[in-house]
Amino acid sequence: MKRSIVELLTVPPQQHDIPWLMESLQAAIELELSTLPPYLCALWSIKDTTGDAYKLVKSIVLEEMLHLGLSCNMLTALGKVPILNSNLPTYPGHLPGGVRPELTVYLAGFSKDYLENVCMQIEYPESGPVALTANVELYPTIGAFYDSIYEAFQTLQPSLTGTNQLDGATLNGYPIYPVKTLADVQKAINEIKEQGEGTSKTPEAVGFNELAHYYKFAQIFHGNYLVEHSDGTWQYTGSSIPFPDVYPMTPIPAGGYINPPQSVAVGLNDFNKTFAAMLDCLQSAWANGSGDDLSTAIGIMFELRGKAAALMNIPLPDGNGVYGPDFLLA
Repeated sequence: MKRSIVELLTVPPQQHDIPWLMESLQAAIELELSTLPPYLCALWSIKDTTGDAYKLVKSIVLEEMLHLGLSCNMLTALGKVPILNSNLPTYPGHLPGGVRPELTVYLAGFSKDYLENVCMQIEYPESGPVALTANVELYPTIGAFYDSIYEAFQTLQPSLTGTNQLDGATLNGYPIYPVKTLADVQKAINEIKEQGEGTSKTPEAVGFNELAHYYKFAQIFHGNYLVEHSDGTWQYTGSSIPFPDVYPMTPIPAGGYINPPQSVAVGLNDFNKTFAAMLDCLQSAWANGSGDDLSTAIGIMFELRGKAAALMNIPLPDGNGVYGPDFLLA
């Protein structure tokens, strides 16, 4: 029976064997993959693709893809093929692995409410953000999980294979690279942790010259860039970030839309088939070590924007908002 991340973290470190490490990396992959639908809905609902808000959200989406790729490379290095085209969570629902069980993730268009209650909550540091406080230590659950994965690599010293690992693709300026040594494992895990959460004492992803995801979202919410002051605190007092004009995509109901108009049903089916094709390309990419399949998957992700926009241009029957992609693959 598949164990949740919470259950995996309760296993004593001395029992962190190769099967535990493989299971943990697969759980990490599913968690990274689960963030894409809500973040993509937020991104695609922003009309102006040249504004600061769009660029910030796009950078987060691309880095989530990068983290997914690095996690896949780590699992592939152990000789295990990642599973990418099944086990996608349904929305509204909880994040995979028992992470933030009090949080319900749903799909909707970009708004301050969606920023605060979904996007920022997915990335929320367990002990609170460091943005307004100097010298605060944080112990985020996901950070602890990735730390446990790295500690298991260190203890087990497993043989790492480069077979079917992928490299060369660049996402938001950062490359997916093969994991062939423990130093590579440490680099990958640090990258995932810091770009997602920042470090324990700063909202920055140290060495990447950018803020971690929670703080990128928070800048849009507060309407100003986050800057460090002379006393060591961080404040949302930088230059203004105008809130973007958006398609008012209302939250997707549980199970999807009931008896949508024919044009909507056709659009949803087209979108979901294309999204499934993207996942199949990702699956094939790591099953076969195919950089071409990875490039195709990334291309499909950008193609999906137009299909989502077509749905977001159709008003709901009650006039309160528009339709949007439901990411239902069944």
